[in-house]
Amino acid sequence: MALSVPPGEQLIVRGAWVLTMGPDGAIEDGAVRIEDGAITAVGPYREVRRRYPDATVVGDAHSIVIPGLINVHTHLSEALIPGMGSELTLYEWGERLVTPVSRNLTAEMAREGTILKAAEMIRSGVTFVNDMFVHSNPSTRASLGVVEGLAEVGIRGVVSFGAEDALGDTSSVPPMPVEEVMEEHHDLAAAAERSGLLGFRYGIGTLLGQSEELLEAGAAACRENGWGVHTHLSEVREEVVHASLRWGRRPVSQAAHLGFLEVPLLAAHAIWVTQEDIEILAGARAGIAHNPVANMILGSGVCPLARLRAAGLEIGIGTDGAASNDSQNMLEAVKMAALLQKVHELDPAVISAEDALEMATIGGARVMGVDDQVGSLEAGKRADLVLLRGTVELAAVHDPFQQVVYCAGPRSVSDVWVEGRRLLAERSLSTIDEAAQIARGRALARAVVREAGLSGVHSFI
Repeated sequence: MALSVPPGEQLIVRGAWVLTMGPDGAIEDGAVRIEDGAITAVGPYREVRRRYPDATVVGDAHSIVIPGLINVHTHLSEALIPGMGSELTLYEWGERLVTPVSRNLTAEMAREGTILKAAEMIRSGVTFVNDMFVHSNPSTRASLGVVEGLAEVGIRGVVSFGAEDALGDTSSVPPMPVEEVMEEHHDLAAAAERSGLLGFRYGIGTLLGQSEELLEAGAAACRENGWGVHTHLSEVREEVVHASLRWGRRPVSQAAHLGFLEVPLLAAHAIWVTQEDIEILAGARAGIAHNPVANMILGSGVCPLARLRAAGLEIGIGTDGAASNDSQNMLEAVKMAALLQKVHELDPAVISAEDALEMATIGGARVMGVDDQVGSLEAGKRADLVLLRGTVELAAVHDPFQQVVYCAGPRSVSDVWVEGRRLLAERSLSTIDEAAQIARGRALARAVVREAGLSGVHSFI
């Protein structure tokens, strides 16, 4: 069976339900036609089939078709260190785990770790990933390995380099020079542009993790190049306290003061925000990346989704990194996004399954500024879509939105297309040798943990 849709070939993806997440809503017994990497028709199956009788059909009258899921925040720099810090607070986790690892990451580790985690994301229906690669290993240009990995897999996304030069003990381990940091941003932007399916944003690990020199250089570069920004804002209470002590401003106000809200900004987490913070973000039309699983594991708090949505902010869902989630299972993150709000508000009606799926598809596309291309199933958009079928979780479909959000898991995902290319075909990855990638990942994981001085599961706690 063909793994992609060659130029001129027609393919119809059929489902008992097509959840377009666009103007056509949910189409019962629907279909999507794709050709040359684009969606060319969406509608009732009989109508689409009548118009294109020669097209190959994938799916059946029991499947569910959805747009590809958009993971708006992760760290592929953590691909090789899952399951190591679940009893640590964010600050402890950063100092004891992420910082020593970031000093030893290489471009090879970035590339191979990216491919490994891309496999996990694709299996949970992800077609677009927004990454922030955090490293502090001079002269390696490690972040460029992410571009190589994503390009090899064929997944769509945006890349950024989450540099920090004022975090941890900089007396014993000198930070990367500002000039080198800025050069890597430019090199990463150029590599993303060459790749075809990738974009670039200027990454800021945290405002507090950067020197004044680097903050000013970054703000100037964003203005000069028109770069959007990908950063963390108000993730934990300590961040708010330390920002107030350092600048006399909360993190959101400081980001605005530096000029980072004058360009498109994606703020990951936004948990400890006041109403004034929310109004500042809404006024700048910033996007929010909600990461419920990582927030729960690290005990960071609960994102105030209702207040953010009421202010008109666009919100997407992210897995966060493989060391803070510790999974890259996007379907799990979507389910947790709904459940966490329900239990926090003590109100099962505070968010619906359709709301959660909206954030993971067209909402995420709006956050990333790509909603004219992906995020919903509409004629003219790119052919990024997911077919769920053939498992016990889908045996009885009453409400398809609830079925996807609360019942489905990675094994429900049968097929995934990006730009009309079939990355997952009947549950088999077509661009990744999974067994070989696992073997490479194991060897590199052992190496980076050893080099970071973290050998032994609990040695850093």
